[in-house]
Amino acid sequence: MKQNMGKIIALANQKGGVGKTTTTINLAASLAALEKKVLVVDADPQANASSGLGVDIRNVGLSIYECLVNGDEPKGAITTTEIDNLHIMPSHIDLVGAEIEMLNMDGREQILKKILLPLKQEYDYILIDCSPSLGLITVNALTAADAVIIPVQCEYFALEGISKLLNTIKIIKSKLNPSLEIEGFLLTMYDSRLRLANQIYEEVKRPFRDLVFTTVIQRNVKLSEASSYGKPILLYDAESKGALNYMQLAKELIEKNQ
Repeated sequence: MKQNMGKIIALANQKGGVGKTTTTINLAASLAALEKKVLVVDADPQANASSGLGVDIRNVGLSIYECLVNGDEPKGAITTTEIDNLHIMPSHIDLVGAEIEMLNMDGREQILKKILLPLKQEYDYILIDCSPSLGLITVNALTAADAVIIPVQCEYFALEGISKLLNTIKIIKSKLNPSLEIEGFLLTMYDSRLRLANQIYEEVKRPFRDLVFTTVIQRNVKLSEASSYGKPILLYDAESKGALNYMQLAKELIEKNQ
């Protein structure tokens, strides 16, 4: 029995295509490779984190959907992956309808928190991959989480959507989860050849200072190749830039939390 409780971290940004799922999968795999026990919770109906970790999403028995809507036992929905120490609670396309089904439930914002709380003793890190929206399931994820990682794509309008997300985080802190922290902003799809990328790094760094991870995730085609094969980058090409970036991120996260 682990003495200290694990940490629940939501990965959120309502802007799609910022590398959220890629980060969830590969940060989780890197943490597991560093001998941490990790659970990925796929809270996105697209189920990309599930398929990216080798789950056949057409044949999922129990998923997060049944846990949220029918109150099924979460342990029954957790499945192993190719990496020791890395488990996943997969998603299902039915999750699209879950928000409507949850509307009438008591404490509808707290359902995921109740599911994950008992699991905190069994894992060092629980990473929740949120869908690119600020709907009820993402609110559930932020209410369950101890902290949030915000992936930001290195592009001109990167900061546009962040204020909306920060506002949501502020509301959740005041109404539902006072201890929610920002774990950090993570710059993804970074192209060091572009002056713009460096400008954006500085632009994000200015208001958020120490909340920006030192590690940046460079643009790397191997990352998307890996997930189309249902593997984290570590198992697909451990020498690639993407694999090294995520390993560095995992080390930075562990150091931050010691």
